[in-house]
Amino acid sequence: MWGLEALSHDPAQSGGHVPVMLGRVLELLAPALTGPSPVVVDANLGLGGHAEALLAAHPTLHLVGIDRDPTAIERSTRRLAPYADRVTLVRAVSDELADVLDRAGHPTIDAALFDLGVSSPQLDEAERGFAYSYDAPLDMRMDRDQELTAEHVVNTYSVAEIARVLRDYGEERFAARIASFIARERATDPITTTKRLAELVRAAIPAATRRTGGNPAKRTFQALRIEVNGELTALERALPAALDALAVGGRVVVLAYHSLEDRLTKQVLVARTRDTSPPGLPVPLEAHQPRFRLLTRGAELPDDEEVARNPRAASARLRAAERIRKG
Repeated sequence: MWGLEALSHDPAQSGGHVPVMLGRVLELLAPALTGPSPVVVDANLGLGGHAEALLAAHPTLHLVGIDRDPTAIERSTRRLAPYADRVTLVRAVSDELADVLDRAGHPTIDAALFDLGVSSPQLDEAERGFAYSYDAPLDMRMDRDQELTAEHVVNTYSVAEIARVLRDYGEERFAARIASFIARERATDPITTTKRLAELVRAAIPAATRRTGGNPAKRTFQALRIEVNGELTALERALPAALDALAVGGRVVVLAYHSLEDRLTKQVLVARTRDTSPPGLPVPLEAHQPRFRLLTRGAELPDDEEVARNPRAASARLRAAERIRKG
């Protein structure tokens, strides 16, 4: 239905990457892409799976893809080569979205897609240091040209700062205890590998808690990754910028993978869909009418079949909205 037969399934090209909730993303964005020359921005390009499907489904579509990871840009360039004349790929952080669109000559767009979080290649390439399942340097940079690494955070932040990061970005209830264990350990030798950090976190968390909830290091690794890459700060700026750029009838879809991203997305979208007229007025004020409407009732989840096929989709939460007025 969506032209998916035109997609490449070359494993070398896609790295085995399966785009999350692809059918639903295409369904939600399609009504905004019916014009003669629609423009969509993919603010977290990754391996370009969603981008490829959108380009295949809409023959006149122009796609602006943004990613801070040069490896993602390189791989997506190869993957999207059949559509090269309809693609603009830019290495940038998503919070530079407005500037990217201006430079690309598309300050107004018809659709925006945010596929948040860490990409499959970043998880699967051990040397990137994102995963606790590999023993690797404690890196976690999406952009390997930046200076801040997880190793720097773990070994130079104060105990209070580390506890804040783990609590705020990992929702880790043992944040203070883990931070104290880290401080004691680094006083002897710097903590430089994912394995050593994961073992340290495991030791810091009480045994009764370790028996449930998966790997005990999961929240710590998530928190460090968000801190290193400024992910929530970027989303706080990028999502409003995308909404501002949407034409009337334009749509945005956001795929979040943990509660912090999803909560922030919900707050931004709800704020744009609320009537802010003072209470008690006999006639609603035009200036206070909502400029957007929600397209999803709460956050939509992947179905069981997709999760069975692609376990990394299990934590996905999808929200979408449409611009209904100017201003």
